[in-house]
Amino acid sequence: MLIDSHAHIDSPRYTDDREAMLRRAHEAGVGVILAIGIGEGPAEMHQARDLCRQFNGQPGLPRLYASAGVYPHSTPHIDDAVLARLDNLLAEPEVIACGEIGFDYFHQGAPHEIQRTRLVQQLEIAAARKRPILIHCRGTQESADAWHDLFLVLDTYWRPTGLGGIMHCFGAGWEQARRSLDLGFLLSFAGNLTFSKAQLLRDVAAQAPLDSLLVETDAPWLAPVPHRGQRNEPAWVSLTAETLAALKHVTPEEIAAATTKNFSRLFDLGPDVGNC
Repeated sequence: MLIDSHAHIDSPRYTDDREAMLRRAHEAGVGVILAIGIGEGPAEMHQARDLCRQFNGQPGLPRLYASAGVYPHSTPHIDDAVLARLDNLLAEPEVIACGEIGFDYFHQGAPHEIQRTRLVQQLEIAAARKRPILIHCRGTQESADAWHDLFLVLDTYWRPTGLGGIMHCFGAGWEQARRSLDLGFLLSFAGNLTFSKAQLLRDVAAQAPLDSLLVETDAPWLAPVPHRGQRNEPAWVSLTAETLAALKHVTPEEIAAATTKNFSRLFDLGPDVGNC
C-alpha cells in the first residue's frame, strides 16, 4: 500500500471528477491520502475534513485523513476567530496534522514578520492538541533565508514538544535535511523528484535514511514525469515512489512498506492505518 502524504483534493480542479480521481488512486495501490486543509484561505480550512466524512467508508476508495492550517501567504488573514477555528478542527478525529504552515519568501506575499508571528501561534495550538505539523518552506533563489528563519522558530517552539512532523515537498540541500531529521521530521518527496534538473534533490533522497522518507503528490500540482504539466492526482504518487526506490536501491514494494510504516509511526495510527 502507498500513502500520498500531501494532496489538495479539495481543489476546485477536482470538482467534476473527485470520486473518480479517488477511485483511480485506490486502483493504483494508494490506500491512504492525507488531504491538506488550507483551501484558498482560512475560511476553507474545514474542507479537507469534510471530504473525509463524505468519502470514508465507501468501497474502492482510499482512506482519507485531513490536516488544517493557514498557508504562509494567508497569514495576514489570521485573527482570534481563525485561531479558534483551527483549534476546533485539530480536535476532530479525522484531522491528524496541522498544516501546511511555515515560511514562503519566494513569492511576494505576507511580510516575513507576520509569517513568523502567525506560525508561532499555529505551533502553539498544534502543540496543545498534540498534532504533528506539515511544513512548507521556500526561500529565495539566492539564499536559504527562509530555512534559516524556520529552524530558529522550530528550535525554540517545536523541538521541546517532541511531536515532529513532515517537511512537505522537500526541496533543499543536505544541511537542511540533516537539521530536519534532527528535529524529528520526515522528509516527503513529491513529483519534482522525477524532474531532469532535480539531481541535487535526488542526491538528498539517496542519502536520507529509509525510515525518514515519505512520498506525496502535492496534487493538483507537481505532476511527475511523464505527466509533468498536467493536473496531478494521487494515483501518480507511485511514479515518485518508483524513482525513490531506484535511488535507494530497493523495490517499489519496499518503498511502499517503509513509507507507510513511517507515516503510521508519526501519526500513531497503528496497523489499521488504511482501514476505514
